Amino acid sequence: MMSHSTIALTGFITWTLLLLVLMEAIRAQLVLRGKVPPNGFTPDNAGLSPFMQRLARAHANCIESLPVFGGLLMLAIATDRTAVTDPLAYALLAARLFQSLVHLASVGPRAVTIRFAAFAVQMAIGVYWAFEMLAAD
Repeated sequence: MMSHSTIALTGFITWTLLLLVLMEAIRAQLVLRGKVPPNGFTPDNAGLSPFMQRLARAHANCIESLPVFGGLLMLAIATDRTAVTDPLAYALLAARLFQSLVHLASVGPRAVTIRFAAFAVQMAIGVYWAFEMLAAD
């Protein structure tokens, strides 16, 4: 049976992949409809719809965070210390999903504040895990 940490790590990776698949499906549709040439995309989706720009940033946020939070989860899994990460693994994943969904919905001031709060939860969990991993025997 997989640990909560393993499931959360798999969920984080899967969410990152789903955002990428969504972005590429929309890009492919834009190319097939002749709205954008195949080489007409930038990493930040500049020149496309505001949603596509938010989608690019939400995906980039996942990519930027995965080495840190995913690394802590992987470290716990590899060193058999999931007792440290399991209790908050789903909270980390939920905060990541929530942050992305808010990002996809809006970049208004309230949404940015809510999004930051979700990221702050992830940072707090990560700092806690890091210290606990270092302190664990």
